[in-house]
Amino acid sequence: MKYNFGAGHPMAPVRLELTVRLATELGLLAAPDVHVVDHGIASDATLTLVHEPAYVAAVHAASDDGVEDVRRGLGTEDDPIFAGMHDAAARIVAGTDGVAQAVWEGRATHGVNVAGGMHHAMPGGAAGFCVYNDAAVAIAGLLAAGAQRVAYIDVDAHHGDGVEAAFWDDPRVLTVSVHQSGATLFPGTGHASDTGGPEAHGSAVNVALPVRTSASGWLRAVDAVLPEAVRAFAPEIIVSQHGCDAHGKDPLSDLDVAVDAQRQVATWVHDLAHEVCGGKWVALGGGGYAVIDVVPLVWCHVLAIAQHRGISPLAPVPPAWRLHVREVLDHEPPELMSDVAGEVRYVPWQTGYDPEDAVDRAIRATRQAAFPLLGVDVSADL
Repeated sequence: MKYNFGAGHPMAPVRLELTVRLATELGLLAAPDVHVVDHGIASDATLTLVHEPAYVAAVHAASDDGVEDVRRGLGTEDDPIFAGMHDAAARIVAGTDGVAQAVWEGRATHGVNVAGGMHHAMPGGAAGFCVYNDAAVAIAGLLAAGAQRVAYIDVDAHHGDGVEAAFWDDPRVLTVSVHQSGATLFPGTGHASDTGGPEAHGSAVNVALPVRTSASGWLRAVDAVLPEAVRAFAPEIIVSQHGCDAHGKDPLSDLDVAVDAQRQVATWVHDLAHEVCGGKWVALGGGGYAVIDVVPLVWCHVLAIAQHRGISPLAPVPPAWRLHVREVLDHEPPELMSDVAGEVRYVPWQTGYDPEDAVDRAIRATRQAAFPLLGVDVSADL
């Protein structure tokens, strides 16, 4: 909650408070097999697994002494500095790194950090509301612990550019990002032709979707790319980012993906983890700026799926949570744990490619660019 850029900033910490409050009301934090763990604050040595020492020093200076460093993204409109910035951001990193190590070592089946998913931070700078890149640091920690193949899956509306950049030339890490095209949305990257560095061809898979892609189109895109890419790579552990700003109510993107479609994809990622890597799965939050109607619902679904206690999309939102939202935030809260009447239906890719459909063109571009590098046959797409 101390990761706070100030009043009016889209990255409002209330989204975390509402998520944890809803999770508590749903009983998701009270089961005997669920452990809520404080991993403290990541050390500078941990942060520099990914981040440049000079940048970590700049964050300390911004945090402790109010020193802006716009060249490194500190003091911009997206990332204004604030007292305690380092500790707050490093605490998020510690949480993700801690659950990743717990899963890797077999101390936990799955791990979740809803405060995590700060996927835009670069080795040398802050970007897009992200000071430190917890996902990238956790992946680097997994590699240091002996992992040889880590898959990173990102379904945020914005391209997972910081994680991709950190492992662009590392064949041990597969990054799969399904996002609104960089031609129409920050950060302007993540094109289908971006498939990894010279030492890691095929290690990056990017699906760049058109504006107003619907829930059914989004599911078709994820299903057409994610399972085959992950199966071909055969990771030992999956780290996934579940930013929920692809929703139609989100003010910072132009997609239209319902809560239940996002729940379905979280289920697919969970099932893939059990299929390909013995269930080793770390799930993170990320973007999401419809802080009442969308974020708490999506992330509580992720928490429930990770506990093997899935929540029906037609389940009622607990009355106590709804009352809190009305009284404290003066907002009419959602009534159900989704915003559609039941499961979102979509047409699988295997039914055939439609060249007149912009989503299908995006899917085909990704498959044609990345799949041959992963050893996946795409001749049927032609």
